[in-house]
Amino acid sequence: MSVNQYIEQNRDRFLSELFDLLRIPSISADSTHAGDVRRCAEAVADHLRKAGADNVVLEETAGYPIVYGEKIIDSGLPTVLVYGHYDVQPSVPDELWETPAFEPTIRNGKIYARGACDDKGQVFMHVKAFETMMQTNTLACNIKFMIEGEEEVGSNNLGPYCKNHRDKLKADVILISDTGIVANDTPSIDVGLRGLSYVEVEVTGPRIDLHSGVYGGAVANPINILCSMIAGMHDENRRITIPGFYDKVLDVSETDREAMGNIPFDLEDYKKHLDIENTMGEKGFTTIERTGIRPTLDVNGIWGGYIGEGAKTVLPSKAYAKISMRLVPNQRSTEITQIFQHYFESIAPKGVRVKVTPHHGGEPVLTPTDSIPFKAAALAMKETFGKEPIPTRGGGSIPIVALFEKELQTKTVLMGFGLDSDAIHSPNEHYGIFNYFKGIETIPQFFKHFAALNQ
Repeated sequence: MSVNQYIEQNRDRFLSELFDLLRIPSISADSTHAGDVRRCAEAVADHLRKAGADNVVLEETAGYPIVYGEKIIDSGLPTVLVYGHYDVQPSVPDELWETPAFEPTIRNGKIYARGACDDKGQVFMHVKAFETMMQTNTLACNIKFMIEGEEEVGSNNLGPYCKNHRDKLKADVILISDTGIVANDTPSIDVGLRGLSYVEVEVTGPRIDLHSGVYGGAVANPINILCSMIAGMHDENRRITIPGFYDKVLDVSETDREAMGNIPFDLEDYKKHLDIENTMGEKGFTTIERTGIRPTLDVNGIWGGYIGEGAKTVLPSKAYAKISMRLVPNQRSTEITQIFQHYFESIAPKGVRVKVTPHHGGEPVLTPTDSIPFKAAALAMKETFGKEPIPTRGGGSIPIVALFEKELQTKTVLMGFGLDSDAIHSPNEHYGIFNYFKGIETIPQFFKHFAALNQ
């Protein structure tokens, strides 16, 4: 029996079993659901055992358990480590859901439920694809599963687990489906993710708030100074002016930029959706490139002085801002934080004192399009979608990918099947039935091509 025949034969069961998993409110952020989170871990483990995995265990951590399982068919074959998470975001506000968040419902070819796309539906694709390969005798690589229960609350216990189990988790590639495609008729693979440097800045002038009439114009106003300092961090071409900021930025090849240019994108629809007259960003790059392959510096919040009702004529003592910098391959968050701090301190006038407090950071990652993992994923998608996937760059960060590169020394392939319109983290989250089964169909092809390319 072929892979597609087995999937078609078991189509109703594959949906029913996913629905059972989606009914479990495994909300890791809410301690009242601790029992549900563990129950979901046990359910995932049970499905892995039934699918044919060996050594399936709940690996205990300081928080929720990590579900581990494996099938080693030949030590001479490459090994694929599948990562995903079984925890979900809270469903609130529940009144905005058209149907209950934890009672899966099909409407217009889509499965509506919390976790349908992020990430239970996509995790379960791998479990069912594994079962399919086992039942059709087509498993071409060794496989290991690492499914955690704390992704939605920061994966704080994943790093120590990876560090302490490097040998157990050793693999030739990590396969993750927690991302998406451009459209159901336009397959794509995320090959890059931006990193992050997040800081808070404080500008202090006089020791207390002062009367703006008595002192205004005579001493530095921290809010005015802070606004001026921030404004000076971009030039007229919207390039960041911090010395050394671009020194290690990895240039993207013309071939990859041309491929990104094939992504369906309507600028007018983009502007209409955001209700803006025009876009803005670094000169010489498209909107898609600005959000994927270029670093940024943005103010996420700014405050100081009197912001209550009515008027209070004060010259404030302090002003604050929170600033995030999205980073691209080869930039490092600690280095960028350091050069930001040095620059911010250097441009402060003598009338104020400044303080920079780093909050957190994450590293950018890149899977080269000429690498075996990407080629295997591209061949798999071409086989099932009937067209070449477009290599895309994610504008956000998935810190666990950088964590895996650091602790496991292994590259990751982000072969997800969701859509931007799936409303993850929002009311009425959904996942297309087409996407669910397309994932189950495509994953075995990845294993086949990854094995062949590694011969």
